[in-house]
This record gives sequence, C-alpha cells and structure tokens, in this order.
Amino acid sequence: MAESYMKRLCTTLMDAVTDKDPQVQEQICSALCTLGEAQPVGTLCACEEYLRQHEKLAHPYRAMILKAMEAIVRSHIGELDKDMVRSVILLASNEMTKTKDLVPDWQQAASSVLVAVGTRFINAVMEELLGRFQPGLLPHHYVVHTLASLAAANVFGMVPFLTSILSTMLPMLPMAKQDAMRVVFCSALQHFSESTLEYLANLDQAPDPTVRKDTFSSDVFSAYDVLFNHWLQSREAKLRLAVVEALGPMSHLLPSERLEEQLPRLVPGVLALYKKHAEAFAISKSLGQILEAAVSVGSRTLEVQIDTLLAALHAQVCVPVESSSPLVVSNQKEVLRCFTVLACFSPDRVLAFLLPKLDITSERTRVGSLQVLRHVINSAAAQMEVRKLFIISSMRLPLLDPNNKVKRAVVQVISAMAHHGYLEQPGGHAMMEYIVRQCALPPEPQFERQSPGSKDLPSDSVRAVSISTLYLISTTVDRMSNVLWPYLLEFLTPVQFTGALTPLCRSLAYLAQKQQQGADPDAFLIQHESSGNFPSPYAIATRLLVVSSDPYVGDGRGVASLRLLHVLHHHIHPLLGPRWETTVPLLLQHLAEHTEATLSQKEWEEKLLMFLRDTLAVVADNSWVCQLSLEMCKQLPCYHGVPQEKSFLYKCIGTVLGAASSKEVVRKRLQELLETARHQEESDREGLACCFGLCAISHLDDSLAQLEDFVRSEVFRKSIGILSLFKDRSDSEVEKVKSTLILCYGHVAAQAPRELLLARVEADVLRNMFQYFNTKVLGIKVETKDPALKLCLVQSVCMVSQAICGSPQASAFHFSQKAELVAHMMDFIRAEPQDVLRTSLRKKAMMACTLLVSLEPPLEEQVRADMTHCCLHSVMALLPESNGDGTSDWEVCAYPLCPMRWVGAPKGAGGLTHIFQALYLDTIHALEDLLTSVLQRNMTPEGLQVMVEHLSLWIKSPRGHERERAMGVSASLLRYFLDHLHVSVLVPFHNLGLLVGLFAPRCADMWPVTRQEAVNCVYLLLYLQLGYEGFARDYRDDETERLLALKDGLVKPDLNVLFHSCHSIAQIVGKRLPPGQLISLLLTMFESLGDPDKNCSRAATVMINSLLKERGAVLLEKVPEIVNVLRSKLQEAPEEHVLKAAQHSVYLLASQHQAAVVASLLGSPLPFDSHTCTLWRALAVEPSLAAQVLKLLLEKMRKDVPFKESRAFLLSSAPDRVATVLPLAATCALYEVLSMPASGAAVLELYPELFVTLLLRVSCSVGVQLPRSLQAKERRRSGAPPATRSLEPCSSAVDTLQTMLLRGGSEDVVRHLELEGGWELLRSSEGHEDGVTQLARAMAEHAGPRLPLVMKALVATQSSTYRIQRITSTAFLAELLSSHVANDLLLLESLLDHLAARQADACPSVRRLVLRGLANLASGSPDKVRAHGPQLLTTLIGGLDDTDDLHSLVALEAMVGLARLLELLEPRDLRSALLHVAIRIRPFFDSEKTEFRRASICLFGHLNKACHGDCEDVFQEQSVSALVPLMLHLRDPQAPVVGACRFALRMCGPNLECEELTAAFHKHLQEGHGLHFGEFLNTTCKHLMHHFPDLLGRLVSTNLFYFKSGWEDVRAAAPMFTGFLVLHADPEQRHQVDLELLVPALQLLLKDPAPEVRMKAAETLGRLVKFA
Repeated sequence: MAESYMKRLCTTLMDAVTDKDPQVQEQICSALCTLGEAQPVGTLCACEEYLRQHEKLAHPYRAMILKAMEAIVRSHIGELDKDMVRSVILLASNEMTKTKDLVPDWQQAASSVLVAVGTRFINAVMEELLGRFQPGLLPHHYVVHTLASLAAANVFGMVPFLTSILSTMLPMLPMAKQDAMRVVFCSALQHFSESTLEYLANLDQAPDPTVRKDTFSSDVFSAYDVLFNHWLQSREAKLRLAVVEALGPMSHLLPSERLEEQLPRLVPGVLALYKKHAEAFAISKSLGQILEAAVSVGSRTLEVQIDTLLAALHAQVCVPVESSSPLVVSNQKEVLRCFTVLACFSPDRVLAFLLPKLDITSERTRVGSLQVLRHVINSAAAQMEVRKLFIISSMRLPLLDPNNKVKRAVVQVISAMAHHGYLEQPGGHAMMEYIVRQCALPPEPQFERQSPGSKDLPSDSVRAVSISTLYLISTTVDRMSNVLWPYLLEFLTPVQFTGALTPLCRSLAYLAQKQQQGADPDAFLIQHESSGNFPSPYAIATRLLVVSSDPYVGDGRGVASLRLLHVLHHHIHPLLGPRWETTVPLLLQHLAEHTEATLSQKEWEEKLLMFLRDTLAVVADNSWVCQLSLEMCKQLPCYHGVPQEKSFLYKCIGTVLGAASSKEVVRKRLQELLETARHQEESDREGLACCFGLCAISHLDDSLAQLEDFVRSEVFRKSIGILSLFKDRSDSEVEKVKSTLILCYGHVAAQAPRELLLARVEADVLRNMFQYFNTKVLGIKVETKDPALKLCLVQSVCMVSQAICGSPQASAFHFSQKAELVAHMMDFIRAEPQDVLRTSLRKKAMMACTLLVSLEPPLEEQVRADMTHCCLHSVMALLPESNGDGTSDWEVCAYPLCPMRWVGAPKGAGGLTHIFQALYLDTIHALEDLLTSVLQRNMTPEGLQVMVEHLSLWIKSPRGHERERAMGVSASLLRYFLDHLHVSVLVPFHNLGLLVGLFAPRCADMWPVTRQEAVNCVYLLLYLQLGYEGFARDYRDDETERLLALKDGLVKPDLNVLFHSCHSIAQIVGKRLPPGQLISLLLTMFESLGDPDKNCSRAATVMINSLLKERGAVLLEKVPEIVNVLRSKLQEAPEEHVLKAAQHSVYLLASQHQAAVVASLLGSPLPFDSHTCTLWRALAVEPSLAAQVLKLLLEKMRKDVPFKESRAFLLSSAPDRVATVLPLAATCALYEVLSMPASGAAVLELYPELFVTLLLRVSCSVGVQLPRSLQAKERRRSGAPPATRSLEPCSSAVDTLQTMLLRGGSEDVVRHLELEGGWELLRSSEGHEDGVTQLARAMAEHAGPRLPLVMKALVATQSSTYRIQRITSTAFLAELLSSHVANDLLLLESLLDHLAARQADACPSVRRLVLRGLANLASGSPDKVRAHGPQLLTTLIGGLDDTDDLHSLVALEAMVGLARLLELLEPRDLRSALLHVAIRIRPFFDSEKTEFRRASICLFGHLNKACHGDCEDVFQEQSVSALVPLMLHLRDPQAPVVGACRFALRMCGPNLECEELTAAFHKHLQEGHGLHFGEFLNTTCKHLMHHFPDLLGRLVSTNLFYFKSGWEDVRAAAPMFTGFLVLHADPEQRHQVDLELLVPALQLLLKDPAPEVRMKAAETLGRLVKFA
C-alpha cells in the first residue's frame, strides 16, 4: 500500500515534469528530492521504473528526472544497497548511451548520476563503464567523459584503474576520427594526468603508496605521441585547445629523457598555437606547466628555446588588458608565471632579451616590458640581486616617455625597485626624481578628460599613482629613509615641482620626524656646504610660507607645508622651536575650522604675515633678516603665473624689509624690485605697492627717496624718452610704470606714521603723483587714456585722503590742493560711460571726494552742487540689464538695489555676476557716503532741502530703476540727518509739508522697494518734526511707529492693501502735521495726481480724501437710475478713485433704500461683471446694513425653486436639472457681500439661517446646469472680460458657503475642509455625501457652540420633498454623533430620535446614513452605548437583512457599525446575537467586492474579541470554521482585506484555547510588520497539528474548496496550506485525509495556468510522502 502510494506520488510529479515553466520544473525536481529525502530507495525505484516505462519521454524531461536522482544519490549514498546501486548504475548507463548522437543535457545528467554513485561505489561504476569501454571499439562519447569526471571526483579510487584504462584507451586514439571524440579523449587524458599528479603528491594518504610516476610514463608518452604529432595539427580550434590543455599536466608524467627529447618540438608546437587562437589562456597555462616540468628535470635543450619563448611570451604580455575580459587577465598572469620560471632558470638571457625592449618606442611593447620587469624584480629577487645596476641603467629611455600608460608602468617598476633595494644604487635618485615629476603633473581640465574608450590614460591617474607610491615608499620601506632624506628637499623650491608640493611636504615631514627620533638627532641637520643642490633655510622658509597663502590648492598644500615648516624649525633657525610650537598649531587649527568656501583670504594672509613678523622678532638678527629678504626677492620670478601667491610674496618682502635695520639693504632691495617688476601686470603693481607701504612703516624716508631715485635713474629715463611717445607699445609700458609709482605713493601714505605724513603729503606725495600722471609733450599737457593709470591715481588719492583724515592733526590741516583733486575726480567720473558700469573708477572717485569734502577748507557752493549733480547722474542714469524677453532685471529682481548692465558679463542667473553685484552695491554706498558728507557741512532744514532738490529729479523719474535708487539714497540721507540732529532752540521744520508731499505718494509706487523706502522717508520726516518740536531723540511716538507695521504690507502689489496703507499713512500724517504745513502738503500732493506712475496718482487721491475727510450731503435720486449710472461710469472710467467714489455712493443709497438697491443690483445681467461685484461689496461696509441685505438675499433664495427639470431629448433616461435665475443671482450676490470683512457681524447674527440655507443650496446645485440663455451668453462673451468667478451653480454655492464660514469666524472649519479636500467633494455628485460628512465633523470640532441652532434649523428640513436635501441633512446629523459635542450640548437624545424617525425612509441612502449615525455613537459618546444597546443592536442587525438595496450597501454599513459598537455593548445583550451575526456575515468572506470582504472579516474579529473570557465555548466552533478562509485571505490581492485578516486571526487566537497559536498569531501578524507567509503558515500548521490533530481532515477539505478560487495567490496558498498540514501531521492521522480526493485535486492544480499555483501543488505532492 505504502509502496504503491509512494509510486503514485512520484508518478504524479514526473507526469508534470513536462511543464513549460522552468521554475515549475525546478519545483517538481525539488518535490522529487523531498520524496527522496524521506524514502530515497523508493523514490529512486519509482524514477528508474518511470524512465524505463516512458521510453518516448523527451530528453529534456528525462534530464530533469536524472538531476533529481543525482541529488538523491549524493545526499543518501550511504543508505543505498548494492541492488539499488546496480539498478541506478544500469539505468544511468543506458540513459547515457541510449543514443549515439550527442544530447549534452540529457547525457550529462546521466553521467552525473554515475559520478555521484562512483564517489562510494567506484568498483561497481567502473565495472559498468569498463563493460562499455572494450578494446578495439570506440566507446560512447559520454563513457569517456564520465571516466574523466570520476578521475576528478574520486582520485584515490580512480588512479588504480588508470593503468588498465590507459592500456585500453591508447589503441582507441588512432581510431577516433571525429573531433568531438578526440576532444573528450584529450579531456580524459588531462584529468587522468592531474589525478595522477595529485595522487603522487599525497602518497601518505593514498591507499597504495607504492604507485610511482614510472608506472604511467610509457602510456602517457604513447598518448602524447598521438596528441602532439597528429591531433595538434587539426583545423578544429576546440580540439587544438583540448590537446594543449592535456599536454601541460601530461608533460610532468613523461619520462625525463623523452621530455628532453621532445622539448625542441613541443615548445615550438605550443607557441605556434598563439597565432591560431585569440583566447590564449589555455595555451599559456599549459606552456607554464611544460616549462616547470622541463626545469624540474634540469633540461639542457630549454636553453636553446629561450629566445623563441621570450619573443612569443613578450608578444602575449603586450596585449592590452581589458578589465571586462577575465580570460585576458588570466592569460597575462599565466604568461608572467612563465617569465618567472625562465627568469629563475636563466636570468641573464631573460634580461638580455627584456631590457633592450625598453628602448622601443611602441607603447604596448614598452608597457608590456615594464610589467614583466616589475614581475621579475618581485618574483625572482635572488636571481636579480647582482644585476641591479644593469636594470637601473636600462630605465633611461622609459623615463623620458610622455605616454601616460608608460608613466604608470614606470612608477610601478620604481615602486618594486624601492622594495628590493635598487634605489640605493647609483641612479636611484633619478628614479625618485621621476616619481616627483609625475606627482607634479597638472590636473586635466574637465573638458579634456579622456573618454572611456580613449587609448591613453588621464594624467590624473598617473599623478594619483605617483603620489600614493611616493608616500608608501617614504613611510613603509625603511631602507629608503636614508635615500630620500634629505634628497627630497631638492624638489621644494624649483617651480616645475610646484604641483608635487603637497605629497613632498607630507613625505618630508614624516622622514624628518623619523630622523629626529633616531639615535643621533644631530644627523637630522642638513649640511648645505656639502652639497649645492639643497635649498637654503631661507629658501625653504620662503617657499613654504608663500605656498601656504593659498592653502587649499594642490590637495591642501597649506597644511602640509606648515607642518613641514614646523618640523624643520631647528633647520630654519635654532631659536624658532619654542615659539613655533605655539604659533604653527594655531594656524593649522584655523585651517581646520574653515573650508575653501568659508576661509577669508585677507584674514588668512594677515595671520601669515603676523606669523612672519613674530618669527623675525624672535630671530632678531639683521644679517639673517637681510639674507631672508634677498632669498625672497630671488624667488619672485617663480610666481609669474600665480598672481595671488606673488602678491603675498611682495607683502612678505615688505614685512621683512620693515624689520631690517640696514638702510642700504632696504634701498637696494627696493631699487631691485622697481627695476625687475612686471609693471604690465596688475598683480605686480599692487603687490609692489603693498611692499612699499609695509616697508614705509619703518622706513618712510627711504621709501620716498627710493621712489624719487628710481624716477631719476637711467632705467626710468630710457622708458620715457621723447621718441618712445610715438610708439604705442612703449606708450603703454610707460603708463604702467607710472601706475606702479602712483600706487606706491598711495600705499606709502596709507601705511606711513601719521605724525610724519602731514608735513610731506603735498610736497613729496601728491606732487609726485600728479607729476607722473600728467604727461607733457613739447610743453603741452596730454591727458592719459590708460584706465589703469586713472584707477591707480584715484585709488592713491583715496588712500592719501584717508590717511590725512585719520591723522590727529587733520582738523588743523589746510589742504590747499583739495579743490584741484575734486575737479580731477569729477573729470574722471564724467569721462565714464553714462549707461554702463565698466570699472570701479567712479566708485573710487566718489570715495575720494567723500574724504576730501570733510577736509578744510570747505568747497564753494557751486562746486558742491556740480559735484553732487555729477555723481548723482553718473549712478542714477545707469541702465538695467535686459533679459531679452521685453523685461529687465529691474522688473523681476527682488533685491532692492538690483545691479545694472555689465559689459561682457556672462549670462546666467539673469546675466549678472557676483563680482558685478558687489561693485554696484559698493558704488551706491560710495554715493550715499558722498552725499552724507556734503549734508554734514550744512545740517539744517535748508541744507536737507537742497539735497532733496538734487534728488527730486530722480524721485519723479518715469523710469522705475531711477526712482528706486533715488528713494534709497533719500532714506539714507534722512536717516543720517535724524541720527545727527541737534536742536538747541525750538525752530519750525518749515519745509516738512513739501518733503512729505514729495515722498508720501511714492508709497504706492509700482516698485516694491520704492514703496518701502517712501514709508521710511515719511517715518524719518515725522520724527524730524518731533525733534524740532523738542522731543528727546529716544522718544517713540505710537502713531508714527505704526508706519513700520504698514511698511511690511507694501511688499506685495495687492492694491487693496496698498491703498488702505496709503489711507492709514495719510491719517498718521494728518495727526502729526502742524496746521501751517497742511496747505503745502496738499498742494504738493495735488501735483502728484498727474504722476506718470498711476499708482502714485491713485495714492494721492486716497491721501487727499483722507486728509480732507470729505463732507457733503448725499445726492438723493431714484435708486435704479443711480445704480445704472454708477455702473456705466465705472465702465467708462475705471480708475481707482472713481471706483471708490462709486462704492461710497452705493453705500449711502443702501443705507436708506436697502430693498430697492438690492432689487436693482439683482437685476444686473448674470454673470455679474467686476463693477457690479464691487458695488455689491460696498453694501457690507456697515454691519446693520449688511444684516438687512443678507436677510433680503436669503428671502430671495428661498422664494423660488432651486432648479427645474427638463429633458434635452425625448428618449433620454433622466431629465436634466436647470438652475433658476433668481436663486442663482442671490447666491452670487451673497458671495460678494460675504467676501467683505465688514460683513462679519451680520454673519454672526444670521449664522444658523445662512449656514443651513447655503448647505441645502449646495445640495440642490450638485449636477445642476446653467440655463441655456446663460450658457449661450457665456459662449458669446468669449472675447469679453471674464467674470470674477465661476457661474456654475454648485461651485458658486460652495464658494459662498465657504466665504460665509470665514466671515462667521469659522476659519478653522474652512481650513479643515481645505486640508481634507472637502470642498471639492461637496461639488461632485460622487463625493457630495463625504463632503457633507467632513463639514459636519469640522463644525463639531471647531464650531460646536453654533450647532444647537444649526441642528434646529436643519431638522426642520428633513421632511423636504427633495431627496438630495434629505440625504444631506441626514449625513450631517449622523456625523454629529461621532463627536462628543453632541452629548456635551445635550443634543444626543434629540439626534437619536430624529435619526430613528428616518429609519423607514424610502431612500436607501438615508437608511444607510441612519445606521452610520447610530454607529458613530461609539466614537462620539461611548459611555451612552450601553444605555441604548438593545435599540442599536436591533437596528444594526436589521440592517444586515435590508433587502431594498440591490448592492447591499446598507448591509455593509451595518457590518461596519456593528464592528465599532461591539466592544461597548452589554455582554448579555450581545450573547444572543453572536451566532446569528457570525453566520449571517460568513458568506461575505469570499465576496468579490473588497469592501465587503474587509468589513465582514473585521466584524468577525470583533465578534471574537467580544467573546474573550466570557463565551469562548459558544464561539470556538465559528473560529475553527473561519480559520482556513482567514489564513488564505492573508494572500488576498487587496491590502485592506489582508489587514482585516491579521486582526481577525489575532482575535481568534484566545478562542482556540491554544497559547502557542495565540503567541504565533501575535508574533507574525502585528500591524505594520512584514509577513513571511510561508514561515507563518508553517508555524501555524505545526501548532494546529500538535494541539488539534483531529482537525486535519476538516482543514484539508476546507482548503480543497479554495483550490478553485478566482484569486491566483489564494489558489496558490491553499495547496501550500495543505502541504504544511501534511508536513506536521502524524502519519497516524492519515485516515482523516481523503487522498483519493486530494491527490487528483493537486494533479488538476498541476495544470493550472498560474506557474505559482503549479509550483505549490508540486511542493505539496512531495510532502504527501508522509502518508505513504
């Protein structure tokens, strides 16, 4: 019985092996293996019998079964008896040899079975194989293949058979004519030879230790003869490779004399294959084995072959290695192994061949040769020891190769040399210099980087390898320390090694520290006298200090150079050690605290100069200082291409010269600097000037004298000869020299001691500066055209002026050349382009004027006026940058002072650069400073008036950017005037009105920044008035301070806010303005009515109206006519002031004639135009009027029906709903009135009526269309201005309701619905009900106190004839029960009564909402559930049986509601209903609708939870019956259903009375955790079968029902569930399972269209072996 059942399972699985899906096939094989794990013998018998009986089964499927058999045999080889083994061997042998044709998959599978058996039963397998391996007959291909595999799998078992096998095989070799047969013979011979060699290498473990190589030598040679002399000549590439793979291991078994005899033919024969095969790995591997065999026998003939070998191998190593080709990489490794063998055998011959190859210029040849050389240096170190000098000398030409691949190979060779002592030999220094040169390679620009397919390497790669190599050699190769120290110091100062400074400094720092820690610290000191190549201490100090000024370039060379400088302190000067121990770490810490982006270059250079000053003070040796200055001057040419570092070096020279006490040395150095400077370069001019300035701190007289001496020197005179004036080039050079001299004078003046400067500034400084600036030709003054010379002069004048101002005697100094200097500056500014900002000249010129104005004597009034006008025009008239789209940066830029056009500036981010932005802002600040200095000379209202008059032209400019700049400058002047106001006598600020009138209208300027600056100006003027009235400076006026709050509202151009702010500003000004100033203010503002900026004109209107406080009687005319006239006037002249007047008129009319105005406005055509809407909004100004208007509109809305039904077509299924005009117009009017904030009080008064009326209006507007007349009108007016808002009935109603809530103080309700998307839901037919629910929820949460009156008004509408209104009111009331507010406000009982009354409503949606409302009691008032428990339970259970609803939505609501209420009900009320509810909801578990499955399963979980600890005995049966559906629906395609199943199963656990199951459910089914379904199912089935073994049959039969489920995952889970049940069931429970029903069902699933289902069915069939 068991045997037949086992056979049936195997047969079922093997019948399904023909499945087309590979994964299913794999699962079937796995299932067979599972059966084999349980009953290996039975399974193997079944497989063997199946294959015998199904001869026509296709070979791919036979191969699958054979693979399963192989797995079973390998796992249970020890459990098989001889009979079984014999059967398996016979079957596999027959399968393998059934056809003479090659069928690799099938025959390989059979061969693998034999090999698996042969690992233990080698004799039985060999008996069968040898029976098919008869002398004189060619065996089957896979017989030989199997013998080869056995030799590899069972060495000790197979080698004893090799003698007989070889004796039988050798005669067969000539008989093999087909290449495939020859290939398999070669493979066999290869494996036989490898097995023999392994056997001989492990004789101590071998069963027969007497076996010797000689035993096989003769046979192997015979085979060798056939393979080499006959088969190797074949045209078939595969055969040739098989032959050469065999020859390698066979060569070790050949007799020594035979190998020696064959080498002259064997080696060339193998080498010849390189030309025939692209993939040479097998050839190189075999060649290496042959060479090792030849060397091991001491071959003499190999010496003759070396040249040929080396040539062929070298050609192979020169093949470029591609990382994507592992065979090429492996081949190169084997070739290098061959070189190692030859290098150990004959090192001289190898080097004699290899080293000349280094001289060949071919990249491949040279790179390959270098790779071999590196390998030989590492692998044959002993043989190369005496040949080091020869090898080093051969590197001469490769060191000169510019190719990057060669460079990298050379670096790698040098690294190998360093580890083996080569670099200690003569010539080693050249190798290290090469490494340093590669470290100094410049990084490639991004656009020049090599593409992935380029032939050469990027230089970055060579540089990175070299840096790494240098550091490793310095730090890890101990023997290199004496080689590298102090040799590497030679590379610090040469310019060509600048790029290598960072790795050099790091290596030198390490080496120096290592030397210091040595036994003899004095050995660390460098003897410069012994070698002229080492840089001096002065050179080292200069170099390291200068390069550290740009600390982040070159991979952070600042830190590296400072650390090296610190280590070399004793070498620089013996006294520096203690001081540098403190100062250098502080510099390093500063760098560590910053990045390249955050480091201030100026601050960093100042720290370095302070470090230099400190060092000079510590040394305090004039000769050392002079020598250092000489070295610094020598190094200047090294930095021609690095302006920043050169400039810093100039500063260092100036600092050192300042510390020198020898005046002769100072004068000499300064003269040399002037003669050698590159005056054409700006960095040199600036650097040299800084040098002179720093030197002048200590040597003022010498610095000035040297400048004059230079002018008198021959060098200067030659350059300015009269003939040179006619040469453009010489002209330019002379101008540059003059620029340098002028700049030097400026820096000297700036740095000179103040007490010495004033006496010499005009005679020695300014005189010479202007002498160099003004050129005379034949006595005629010629103006220079060089802009650099102008800039230098202006910059120097600034520095001179600043120095004079900074002097303590400045107030007593009479600057006679002041007016002349100002005139020069003005000439420069006028010469600048008026529309563009090209250079910083005008900025510096204004800065100079600012300083000059403050000096004595004062400028004449006309000169001041001309200067002010000139400077204002030079800045204000600059044009903004055009964006090319008709706009300018001024229109889109948010920055208050947006930059102007920059000629040649790159485009990007509006075409502006950061440099230019800074230049523009600096220019503006320079202008402000200049005007402030002029104002400072006359700090009176008249003086302020004069400055404002200069600015008024620009304040009123039609160009916005000019107004903005002028307002900014005006605010700056007023702020300065206020800050420096000193009133000793109370005097009137008589021009306040004029100034306020000029600035106030600008509060509405089109430009936001102008508006804000205008408010600032008004603010400052009012405080100036308070100051003149005698108030203290720190006094703060509340009204005036309000201006600052208004200022923020002027940022965005919202007209309502803008003009409201203007009105407020006018009120504030009116309160603070003296009576006498009112007329002047008004007159000035009247002028502003014609302002080209319309906003300013409107602002003037608003401010005038506010100031006058307009009076007059209201015109009384017929209301309809007035309304019509107002509307027509607005259409003709829609200016803002006209609009305001119209609004005011309508307000006055409506105050007396509300009904007439409302009726007239309602008669306006729909949609209301913007003017009509504006008039409606005017009615909300006054609360009592607004309330009366709202009541009238509500009455109009309720008076007429909301819609009319009509059929567009006679045969249409449902009539169309068309909105009626009057309610629609009233709704639009309500929106406009409610949109005004002033209507808030009226809304609060009418809140319930407004809310309910508008809510029902929304419900009656859903899906309602516009009347045809309005639809046609909207189509006709497509070209006219659009309405202010949508006329669509529902949207207009929703917008009005939303606005009403906002005005009624329910902003949180509106915001709540916006976040939840409730307003959009209210507009749609599908989501209207959810929208009403969200509205009710929001009202309960945020507007609870208003609910009693709202509910009262809403209940009155529940008997409405309109079905949609009943649904809306019921949904709203039902949702109120979900909030505690209903109970808190004593509305609960009333709500329940009203909902109960709607239980019999004819509309299913109303009945459903009633159930939802009752269930909401669980969340709103849970403590009241028990009191109403019977009523709630009866109603909800009744909902389960609702029959009117075709889609059972009422039942769905009942299930959801019951799930919410169960936990709160009395157990006694619940007990009687449990079974009824559980049985009633059971059919919904497998409903096609997701929401029904989820709700029913969730309710079932709650029923189980309600039974905990009370009625488990009643409900246990229900839990058991639902177990399978719940488990399987964990694989439901819908996530909500899966979540419900998790919950339900966790609740079922306690009712099953099994702690292990309960724990498993809670462990695996936690919410939010992932579920491994297979693991969970396995655990659950284990516990079920352990505790409830009697349930096996019931659970399996329930699973059978789901074998036909429509969901693929559930259908796959059912057999999986069954399989795990069987896996964990005791065999004794077999009687519970109807195998006659189960097995056919699983067989049917094996034909399921889903591969996953077929896989699970096969897996379960494998587990049914337990019941065998």
